[in-house]
Amino acid sequence: MIYYVPIVSVLVTLSLIAAILSSKFGKKIQDIPNERSLHSAPIPRIGGIGLMAGVLSGWTLMLTSLVWWLVLPLIGLFIVSLLDDMRGLPVRQRMLAHVVAAAILVEGSGLLTGQNIVIALAALLFMVWMTNLYNFMDGSDGLAGGMALFGFTTYGIAALTGDNNIFAMLNFSIGAAALGFLYYNFPPAKVFMGDAGSIPLGFLAAAMGVWGWQQGYWAVWFPLLVFSPFVVDASVTLVRRTLCRARITEAHREHYYQRAILMGFGHRNTAFAEYALMLLVGVSALWGIGLDVMSQAKLLAWWCAIYSGLLMWIDRRWQMHQARQENTDVA
Repeated sequence: MIYYVPIVSVLVTLSLIAAILSSKFGKKIQDIPNERSLHSAPIPRIGGIGLMAGVLSGWTLMLTSLVWWLVLPLIGLFIVSLLDDMRGLPVRQRMLAHVVAAAILVEGSGLLTGQNIVIALAALLFMVWMTNLYNFMDGSDGLAGGMALFGFTTYGIAALTGDNNIFAMLNFSIGAAALGFLYYNFPPAKVFMGDAGSIPLGFLAAAMGVWGWQQGYWAVWFPLLVFSPFVVDASVTLVRRTLCRARITEAHREHYYQRAILMGFGHRNTAFAEYALMLLVGVSALWGIGLDVMSQAKLLAWWCAIYSGLLMWIDRRWQMHQARQENTDVA
């Protein structure tokens, strides 16, 4: 029966989003364009409801395989994030929810007792950062849904190589729900996932990554490489803004994917380019699992070099773009 889990997830997501879009409720939660936005018209921000319903519906077919320390914080984050989508919550309240969710997983999974305090703290910070960076990166049509599709599918394949079909289906279910969401979110998007989708997905990316590492299916670098298209963009942007003394919580359009769109690549081309990158890192990460430690280090070094080159290329193009704009304004 577990092999039907991804099918249930994608069908529930597709059906529920369609139902909400045709209802009055779908018109109540709108993403109103602001200074961070890359769209000009209000878009329903209810995709996360359908996405998470799809994930949890699939998971109900594997109730005996679920663990409370994953499901409880996941549902809690979904509820808090949905409230934020509907009425807006202060940053401190949202961050408190993120920290509490990560702490529950660290304690429940045995990281705090089975590992030393440094590893447990690192896992906590990793989960809080992934939860937030996924939300930061959810600003372009098809981007966050695509990362979930490629990222969790990669997790699932790695779990299959470790002969754990249950853990694989848990991850495939998330990827399948993301695929259902992408049907409505691929450029031009008819719906956004909102915080109710991006926050739980970021948490799951970290939680499943840590869980798989605990079970010995992959090394600690594996989740970071799989989700590196988001990790690198968000982390480098955060460091750059911090050095410039910009407010971290302030809305902006300084992420590399945002600059690519603003330079004229558009949502669709940017999405395809990101998908190609996601596929490449996923395939290389799966290949890297079977390598020796030295070869794994070389693989990561190559990706560091590739990302450095990509970021420098975009920075250079961005400077040229700004120069052309300034010349146009002067003329």
